[in-house]
Amino acid sequence: MARIVAVKEYLEKALKDESKPWVKIFALAEEKTGVDRLYIFVGSLVLLALYLVFGLGQQLVCNIVGFVYPAYQSMKALESPKKEDDTKWLTYWVVFAVFAIVEFFSEYIVCWFPVYWLFKCIFYVWLMAPTEYNGSLILYRRIIRPKFIQYQPGLDRLLSNARDTAIKTAAEALLTNKQD
Repeated sequence: MARIVAVKEYLEKALKDESKPWVKIFALAEEKTGVDRLYIFVGSLVLLALYLVFGLGQQLVCNIVGFVYPAYQSMKALESPKKEDDTKWLTYWVVFAVFAIVEFFSEYIVCWFPVYWLFKCIFYVWLMAPTEYNGSLILYRRIIRPKFIQYQPGLDRLLSNARDTAIKTAAEALLTNKQD
């Protein structure tokens, strides 16, 4: 029960924080309807969840959640002088890319489950959650980074050899064209 109260207090504070872009929308909705903005927010989440299960175009809605806010925050991070926000959003995009590759091979199976898009959307929100240990940091540190460190030397050799081969092939093609 204490956890629910803490989440409620956090949401109420976030929904009244004037520095957040969504505050004006919820304030206007609260003013027009007379319903507390917390209930409007929760109702919106319920409607979104129902739409992601039963609606049309769930993939588009889910991708908007996974792309738009992170892209916006990434651009803000690039323009800020702080390095921490750059690292946070780069980590998000690395995990996002790994998930996209894994999902590519399993999408034909899992997308037939009615709650797939809802769970994928929740997963995206978990990846970008504004907490110290959000999903992208956890997955990166526990799974992706150890594998990257393990395979990086071999991948670097492979990429270097591929680059050298491409340069050699291009040089040979240019020489052949000059001789003709």
